Amino acid sequence: MTLEGELKDLATEIAREAGELALRRRRDGVHLAATKSTIADIVTEADREVEALIRERVDAARPDDGFLGEESGADRGTSGITWVVDPIDGTVNYAYGMPAYNVSIAAVRGSAEPESWEALAAAVNAPALGELFTAARGHGAWAGETRLAVTSDTSAGALLATGFGYDPATHDGDLATVRRVMTMARDLRRSGSAALDLAYVAAGRLDGYFERGLKPWDFAAGALLVEEAGGLVSRHDLDSARPMLIAGGPEVHARLLALLGEKH
Repeated sequence: MTLEGELKDLATEIAREAGELALRRRRDGVHLAATKSTIADIVTEADREVEALIRERVDAARPDDGFLGEESGADRGTSGITWVVDPIDGTVNYAYGMPAYNVSIAAVRGSAEPESWEALAAAVNAPALGELFTAARGHGAWAGETRLAVTSDTSAGALLATGFGYDPATHDGDLATVRRVMTMARDLRRSGSAALDLAYVAAGRLDGYFERGLKPWDFAAGALLVEEAGGLVSRHDLDSARPMLIAGGPEVHARLLALLGEKH
């Protein structure tokens, strides 16, 4: 088996176990542990517990690998492989009892800096929805036994997804961005989970996705799903505090890029 396949299998196994823990803790009742940058950006005890589980499993299986987690920060390994983890992507959904949340795990070659890494394997597990998306570089993206492919026909307009930052100061800019893309859109979706939106692009359930201000753990796994499903993912305005990520099939990506790329 290739390294990519081995990493995908491990990511899948850990994502299943972590997803079961997240689902169990949600049924037990969520307790708010702290606040992040704003009052709306909550973190739960479950985030911390799920990330601790993932880190423990990675350390046991591959002790020389690096790790970048939303809750616990970065540790540089010696193997050249780094695990990039969002223990519960869509935390607000999780806290409110909405099912659009997931465990997102990626294994990348290189450091924890997105511009320097090559994603090798990914698993996005949405336990409340009963769906697990996986990918290995060069081996496609999958939902169970179904191989994923991005959409190619958007003659009726593109079904797009996006997200907004938690800081109210950013909302006017995000809404202005939405106004620009609606010229090419059939409609717009706002799920509250970047990894799930990217998985849906890979599965052809969305035609494209764009969002500013994502962190590496928000998109590491989902971006590989899109790429392995035949799509394109790019990041722009990297000198900004809130870079823009654009994802979609080649045609939709190109149209979004024309509207939202570097000059914007």
